[in-house]
Amino acid sequence: MGEIKIFKTQGQVKELQAKLIDYERNLQHIIENNMLDFFGVHFLQSEYITSNGGRIDSLGVDEDNCPVIFEYKRSKNENVINQGLFYLDWLLDHQASFQLLVMEKLGNDYSDKVDWSAPRLICIANDFTKYDEYAVNQINRNIDLVRYKLFDGDLLLFELLHTNTAKTIESKSIKNNSNSRKTHDRTFEEKLVSSSDFVKNINEEINDYILSLGDDVQRKQLKFYVAYKKIKNFVCLEVFKDFVRIYLKLDPDEEGIINGFSRDLRNIGHFGTGDYEITINNSDDFEKAKPYIEKSYYKS
Repeated sequence: MGEIKIFKTQGQVKELQAKLIDYERNLQHIIENNMLDFFGVHFLQSEYITSNGGRIDSLGVDEDNCPVIFEYKRSKNENVINQGLFYLDWLLDHQASFQLLVMEKLGNDYSDKVDWSAPRLICIANDFTKYDEYAVNQINRNIDLVRYKLFDGDLLLFELLHTNTAKTIESKSIKNNSNSRKTHDRTFEEKLVSSSDFVKNINEEINDYILSLGDDVQRKQLKFYVAYKKIKNFVCLEVFKDFVRIYLKLDPDEEGIINGFSRDLRNIGHFGTGDYEITINNSDDFEKAKPYIEKSYYKS
């Protein structure tokens, strides 16, 4: 795995030396206090005790309303991936407990929207081995391996070393009202199948274009939309019969609104994340949308 070097360029060029955080618990505190800014995840609880006597390091729910488990690798030989998978399976079997926690911390609006189709495990470590990356590739789960470095001057770097995106999980639904709204909505796949040939083709073109922006782009298909992300989402895509809508993390005031092409969604509910909506009705709209997509990619 390549080494990242950071230099201070004011005055005489000086390389900033990476250092370990003296006590790994301090890193956990930093992440939990800034989880939304770092990873787009709402923090729920630290050291969550499971019914089988386990202890999840950090628990959250991401911007796509999916459960997220954070596990911190405290030593090179610690098998944090297997440990996290154990907790992930436990969580899938105890959905009611998680949704109750979300309700207590974030309110009913969040707990009603929890999406169990793509729960995630984020493993944080000073470094990983090649065997860690190989193991992740063999597992059909959403797992991110994130390396951290702390540099002089309190600069904290997170590097996404590897990500594994699983197919949508068809998990057992719990008997409450959390999915009452969703049962009347068609899934992304259902809408795509019944869409026009234009939508099917332009969806593939958009997908190819977004993935070509960088090796760090991940595609995450959820029940009702597709999210494209680095560490956090920068494009969400929803298909309709004759058009496609994308949602970008751009400021509508800065970008301006073009009638029939873009819209301000800051006060309008929708699937996915992003306040700036673009509707793609034809190939010309897609060409016009590309600079906005690229801008959202570089800002995320």
